[in-house]
Parts: sequence; structure tokens; C-alpha cells
Amino acid sequence: MYRSHTCGELRESHIDQKVTLSGWVHKIRDKGFVAWVDLRDRYGITQLVFDEDRTSSKLIAQARDLGREFVVQVNGVVIERVSKNANIPTGNIEVLVEELAVLNESKTPPFTIEDETDGGEDLRMKYRYLDIRRNPVKNNLVFRSKVTMAVRKYLSEEGFIEVETPYLIKSTPEGARDFVVPSRMNEGQFYALPQSPQTFKQLLMVGGLDKYFQIVKCFRDEDLRADRQPEFTQIDCEMAFVEQEDILNAFEGLTKYLLKEIKGVEIEKFPRMTFDEAMKRYGNDKPDIRFGMEFGELNEVAQHKEFNVFNSAELVVGIAVPGGNSYTRKEIDKLTDWVKRPQVGALGMVYCRCNEDGSFKSSVDKFYDQEDLAKWAEVTDAKAGDLICVLSGDKNKVRAQLSALRMELAERLGLRNPEEFAPLWVIDFPLLELDEETGNYHAMHHPFTSPKPGQLELLETDPSAVRANAYDLVLNGNEIGGGSIRIHDKEIQSTMFGHLGFTPEEAKAQFGFLMDAFQYGAPPHGGIAFGLDRLVAILGGQETIRDFIAFPKNNSGRDVMIDAPAPIDDGQLRELNLKLDIQ
Repeated sequence: MYRSHTCGELRESHIDQKVTLSGWVHKIRDKGFVAWVDLRDRYGITQLVFDEDRTSSKLIAQARDLGREFVVQVNGVVIERVSKNANIPTGNIEVLVEELAVLNESKTPPFTIEDETDGGEDLRMKYRYLDIRRNPVKNNLVFRSKVTMAVRKYLSEEGFIEVETPYLIKSTPEGARDFVVPSRMNEGQFYALPQSPQTFKQLLMVGGLDKYFQIVKCFRDEDLRADRQPEFTQIDCEMAFVEQEDILNAFEGLTKYLLKEIKGVEIEKFPRMTFDEAMKRYGNDKPDIRFGMEFGELNEVAQHKEFNVFNSAELVVGIAVPGGNSYTRKEIDKLTDWVKRPQVGALGMVYCRCNEDGSFKSSVDKFYDQEDLAKWAEVTDAKAGDLICVLSGDKNKVRAQLSALRMELAERLGLRNPEEFAPLWVIDFPLLELDEETGNYHAMHHPFTSPKPGQLELLETDPSAVRANAYDLVLNGNEIGGGSIRIHDKEIQSTMFGHLGFTPEEAKAQFGFLMDAFQYGAPPHGGIAFGLDRLVAILGGQETIRDFIAFPKNNSGRDVMIDAPAPIDDGQLRELNLKLDIQ
């Protein structure tokens, strides 16, 4: 028996008991006549004591030969600790060691295994198995497991069944590039790794399994951003014989359950906002509604003077920064520089101070009088002591720019409390988006999303006006889930493919299996997929998903620990009938 107890388990009630512990050597303190060793495992730390008066000199010599991260086993007696440590659960006891066995030695780690480590991110990614021994990473993985188990419990009790769908599938256009896998047995042909189990879960609805879920790996070979992984995990769900309201109610229930079970927070309100309203009020389709600073559109009150920057803009829009009048001119200039960065792309920023005496002072006083600026304050809901920040330009671009500024200011002002949770449904998305470069439409969600009831005819006359029977669940400014009511009729699905630029032959080649299935009694159905990585991170009070993934990739999509991706040898290439001819 390697251990009778864990290193986080022993208390004063265990005093005088003989115990066996195993773990990693965390720290060693040697006072000459006595040595202490902190022994660590997943559950905590227990202090071991080697005392000349009570243990043999040989045993103390063994303890002094230990190194950090050695794996050891000890037998001993639990005794009361003289100098107690209130910072750890085992701080009232220690183990007087009677036997010590080194199970495995360790090289000195390249960084300290401490909560506050001296290792940089790249180094810790390379030695991720050591990083996992640190409490912050270990606790995140334990937390992820807790969330996952809660999801399974809730959905199972609600009548959902978990079904595994294939990983080796056919490549289909779903937005991002597929990862492809060559087939050795079928020369010149390839599987793809799924971007989602979308078509399979729809086929399960045709198969009569009316409540499906799966916690599933998905893969997208797309350009990486700071917090995006090439492989990620979804809570994938589908239901038959449902309308949008049924889906929203079902997954409000799941979200409420997780917030109560995991965080002890009770949420009743799940406000709903259309896509158009979200863009107008917040500049993006996943707004953080924990704080104000809603957009005020200023065209009517700012485009009547001779300030050509505003007069030539499609949209003039501003936000009121609470308490922002206290900013110095230098601080405001830094904000202006911030929005002019390439990542944001604004050409500049106009500001207006709202003074405590009710007067206003702006950077464009040459063009606007006090009455004009008072109207700016009214539109942006600015109060005395606030600062109005105004951007102008192309409608879509300027909304995105001001949204970025709003979020940056909220961070600086401490308005994004990670322990406060504000869910929101965003609904009525456009069904199609126009690609300005090609002039073609593509699906905003995916090709299987149904139009809102009564809008199918608009596809022929005004495709951009058609709203999707789709919905996103937003939590604290992050999309944590998205889904739609699906098309379940072959003819409507064929019409949709046509509007997306598929010829009948291309549609049959890519999705013939799905349209064939629709001919055999496909029920009305819809679903949603939650991003598990993102959901866990937000529930954990963070927004970096990598911290909650056991073995993540870096920003270049590489696993620096195992050095992947990597070349394969010529023999494997020949077996796969592949030839790399890179000049």
C-alpha cells in the first residue's frame, strides 16, 4: 500500500495514528538537529519531521539527501505540530517519520512548483506536466471536471442521452478550414476532423433520439487568435419537436443550474436582445451588460455644424465614461492613441468634459456651443463629472472601434467583476451575410439554420433582410453558446444551398446524405452548442481558456511539449500515397 491517507487529509483527530503517505517533495528545511520536509500531492501538503531525538541519524541523512520533486513514501505517526500553520488545512499536525523510501528521484525542475512561479508561459507550456502540479493549474482542471460532471448530471436528468459521433468524417464547408486526414486504404481520398457534429446530431433527430447531448472535441484549422485553440470542446445538444422558445427555456435551465451548483449564484433574469439592438447599443453581438456606457448615436445633434469629420461620417457615436472628467489631458491623449492603434483602427477621438457646474468643455469647441454639447450629454446619458468619448466613420467599423474602447475603459474602471454574472440571449441574427469582396452571400451561422417563420419568401427578393431562427447565449461579454432551429424540409434546404452559391450537383455531393434523410420523416428540430472551455473559464473568474485546458496549444497552434505538428517520414508518406514537393 503506497498510502493510507492523502497529503491533504490528516487532522488533529488523526494524532497518534500510524499512517503511510506518498507524494512529491515540495520543500526541505534543515536545522541540523531536526529537518522538515513538506510532502505534496494533489490533495494538499503535510509536513514531515525528522528529529534526532526521536528518529535515527540514518533517517535524517536520508532526508537531507532528498531533492525537490523527489517522489517518496513515508511511514510514521501523526503528532501535534508545535508551530502551527493556519494557512493550510493540515497545519495543526505533522508526521514523525519512521521509514522513508525514495520511489523516484527528480532532476531540478526548470521553474519552481509554486502558486507564484518564476517560470514564463513558454517554459511552463514546454513542461506542462510540471505546471499541472502547481495549484492554480491543478485547481482549474479539477474545476473543469466539476463543471463537466454537473452538465452531464443536469442533462441526463432532463432526459437527454449522450451519443458519440464520428471523428473521421467527410469534409464539408462550415466556415473554417477543415483539418484533413489522408486515408491509406482509399488512395487519394481524405477524412476531415469535425468542426462540429452538426449533421450527425440532425440525423439523430431523424433517428428519433429526441434529446441528444455530447461533450465533444471539435477542430478548426483557422488563423489563431490570442485565446483560440485549433481543438476545443463543445457541449453539443439537439432536441426534436421544439421551437426557439423551448430551446431557450431548456438551456436557461442548464445555465441557472451551473451558476447555482458551481458558484452558489442564483440568476432569474435572462434578458433578450435582437442582434440589431445589440449592435446599436453596444457595438457588438455579445455585449457585456454588467455595466452601462451604452452607445449614443449623435448624427442628429453633431452633423449640423461645419465640422467635416462628423459631417462626412456615416455614424457619429459616443459613450459617457463615468467619472472620466477627472482624466488629465495626458490621459485622454493616451486614450486617443489607444483607439488609433492598428488593432482598433480609429482615425482619432473627440472628447467632451462634463463639468460639475453643468458646463461643457470639448476638443471641438470651435464648432460646437454649450447647447450642442448639452445635447451630446443627453443622448449619451452623461452626468456631471463624466467624459464623453466620440468616434465617427463607417457604421460597422466605428461601432466595433467604440465597442473595443468601451471594454477597455470598463477594465480600467474595474467594472467587469468576475464574480458577477449577467447572462443575455441575443436573437434574430441576419440569416445571410454579404461578402463584399465576392458579392456572394454566406450563412452567418451555418447552412442548416432556418429562417424566422414567415420570412422564407424574402430570400428571393431581399436576402439581407431575412432573420435567422438563431440565438446566442452571452455571459459577461462572451458568447458561451449558440444555436438555431434547423431546416428539416428537403426543398427548403435545397433553396438555402442555392442562395449560398451551391449548384444542385454540389449540394448533393456535399450534403446528399442529409437531404436524403429529410425524405424519411424528419421532425422539426433545433439545438445549441456551448463552448465548454470558455464557459469553464468564465465560471472560474477568468477569460483565458488555455488555463483550463490540460495540454493546450500555443498562439501558433503548436504543442511545444511534444513538438507537434511535426514532419513524418518518407515511408509513412508513401503508405499514404502522398508526396511533399515543397520548393
